Amino acid sequence: MSRQVHFFDQPERFVAGTVGQPGARAFYLQASSRGRITSVLLEKAQVAALAERIEEVLDEALRRSGGEAPIPAVAPVELLDTAPLDLPLEQEFRVGTMALAWDARDDCLVVEAQAYVEESEDESETEVFDDENGPDLLRVRLSGAMARVFAKRALDLVAAGRKPCPFCNLPLDPEGHLCPRANGYRR
Repeated sequence: MSRQVHFFDQPERFVAGTVGQPGARAFYLQASSRGRITSVLLEKAQVAALAERIEEVLDEALRRSGGEAPIPAVAPVELLDTAPLDLPLEQEFRVGTMALAWDARDDCLVVEAQAYVEESEDESETEVFDDENGPDLLRVRLSGAMARVFAKRALDLVAAGRKPCPFCNLPLDPEGHLCPRANGYRR
C-alpha cells in the first residue's frame, strides 16, 4: 500500500483536542482547511512534548533572526481557538514519530506526524521511511502566530487533566486513589 501524505499549508485550523473524560481521554491533532479535515490519534505525552518543543523552536528562530522573524512572543489573543474538534472525527492513523523544523526562507514552522509502524526483527533501526511505501504522514506548515496559538492550546489541554495527589503527585481518580505514599492505607 502506498504512503498517504496529508499536507496542509497554512491551514484554517490546526489544534490539539480530546474526546472523553479526564483519565480516559483520547488525544488528537486535527488540521482543517477548505472543508477537508484530517485527525490523527496520539498520546498525551506526545501532545505535551510537541507543544513544549514548538515553543523552544519558535524562541530559537526568533533569537537567531535578531527579533526580525514574524513570530510573536506569546500567542495572539485574537487567534486563540477554544472550540471543540471538528466533526466528523475520523482517525487517519496513530502517531508514532514527530518532527519539527523552522523554515527560515518562508518564515513558517513545519510539523510532521508520522504513523506508528511496528518494527519487525529483520528491519534495521536506521531505516528511514521517506519513500512512497513509508508510513502515512501529516505535514502542516504554520505561521509563527498560529504555531504559538497551537502550543498554548495544547499546553492548556494537557494541564486540564486530572488533578495530582498532593502527596505522591499521581493523578487523582474521581472514584478514589490508593496513594503509594500512604503505603496502601486508605481512610
